[in-house]
Amino acid sequence: MDMIEQFSDGLADRIAAASPFVVSIGTGKRPASGILWRPDIVVASEQTLPAESSAFQVVRGGQTVGATLAGRDPGTNVAVLKLDSALESAVPAAATVRVGALTLVVGADAAGAATARLAMVHALGDAWHSMAGGRIDALIRLQTRLGADEGGAVLSLGGGLIGMSTSGPRRRTIVIPMATLARVVDPLLADGRIARAWLGIALQPVSIPDSFRPATGRDSGLMVVGLAGGGPAEAAGILPGDIVLDIDGAAVNRPRALSALLGPDRIGQVVSVRVLRAGAVQAIGVTVAARPAV
Repeated sequence: MDMIEQFSDGLADRIAAASPFVVSIGTGKRPASGILWRPDIVVASEQTLPAESSAFQVVRGGQTVGATLAGRDPGTNVAVLKLDSALESAVPAAATVRVGALTLVVGADAAGAATARLAMVHALGDAWHSMAGGRIDALIRLQTRLGADEGGAVLSLGGGLIGMSTSGPRRRTIVIPMATLARVVDPLLADGRIARAWLGIALQPVSIPDSFRPATGRDSGLMVVGLAGGGPAEAAGILPGDIVLDIDGAAVNRPRALSALLGPDRIGQVVSVRVLRAGAVQAIGVTVAARPAV
């Protein structure tokens, strides 16, 4: 047997070993994939599950089990399903990757049989915040496109679990790292959602006029274009048209920068919001609240 055949057989063996912990999820449209995180818990890509559904059918290797949505978090794009009956399996240990490394993207077809893609790691980066305000522990981008295998496992060639596959902006395939999954699964099981800090404010990036830049120390900020009635910002006296310059001294010139400053640990704290209003700079104390449940 030559080296290519050995490599090919090794990949097939890895997929066979992964098949017990990948499942298919019936969504009413195109099936999605999921990871059997625990014998009675499935982790899936939140954006693949219909908003109006709470009951699903999970299929593994031809065996169908009912499942109930236990929680979902658009911020990290993680959903958790609770199975009606347990399926024996155990996810592998966590793995790390480097740019250029090959990975295996393992999903499941409608019958619950494993599917596979070979994908190179295109880019790596530090922790980042999604547009929905969730903190993802690392940027991992793969050079592939996803179909019904979105939500399945991403493995190193050594068989370790890197995380869950999902489609990001412009359909780029990214990985929700195992560390992120481990951090949000139990809160989702307990509360059905991830509490996030909230100011109750809608913002639009703007440039600071040249004449105000010396006083503000900023060349851009976020204009207040809307306020949630009774929300923290409105209660503190922030007004439409105010330009938010910084929070606790940290500059904010785009909404994602604001999300990065308002993690769940800030709920209940008072933050100093410095704004430009009618040509004058002032600081306003705002008590951060938890974002209301939808």
